[in-house]
Amino acid sequence: MSQIILYIAQSIDGYIAERDGSVDFLSCVDTPGEDYGYFDFYKSIDGVIMGANTYEQVKGFGEFPYPDKPCYVFTNRTYESHDQVEFVSGNPLEWFKAETNNNPMRFWLVGGSSIIKSFQDEDLIDEFIISVVPVMLGAGIPLFQSHKSPYNLKLKNVEDYPSGLVQLTYAKSNT
Repeated sequence: MSQIILYIAQSIDGYIAERDGSVDFLSCVDTPGEDYGYFDFYKSIDGVIMGANTYEQVKGFGEFPYPDKPCYVFTNRTYESHDQVEFVSGNPLEWFKAETNNNPMRFWLVGGSSIIKSFQDEDLIDEFIISVVPVMLGAGIPLFQSHKSPYNLKLKNVEDYPSGLVQLTYAKSNT
């Protein structure tokens, strides 16, 4: 069965980035030798999904960080072709059905908040892995925008780390 997993970090007050899009606040939990489960998670996925703003930020990192996974960027913008990225416009549900037809896949929904809302509105997010970073930004880009209807979740796991980061894993509840 195909799945979409949101794996993301946020400040304790619910922001995934500062007003200018910076994620420098994440450095407060940089700990040598600690990846907070990222390596194992990344090995478990088959593809990466992100919105245009996140793609713009990723391009600024230098070398493309997901060279071994298909990457889908949802956008209405026009981009120059990129051999590691497929640009997608349109409805996430239609794309998901076409992409996973007879081919079960696990996708990482990287962000940002607009694409998360689009996938949440279509009831496509199966699991939420949210790392809460012990900092309060006061303002910025919120993790969740308002969405169509309640999204019931079931807590699967809580993991705390010496850095103060707490990772919460929720699954979509069918009740």
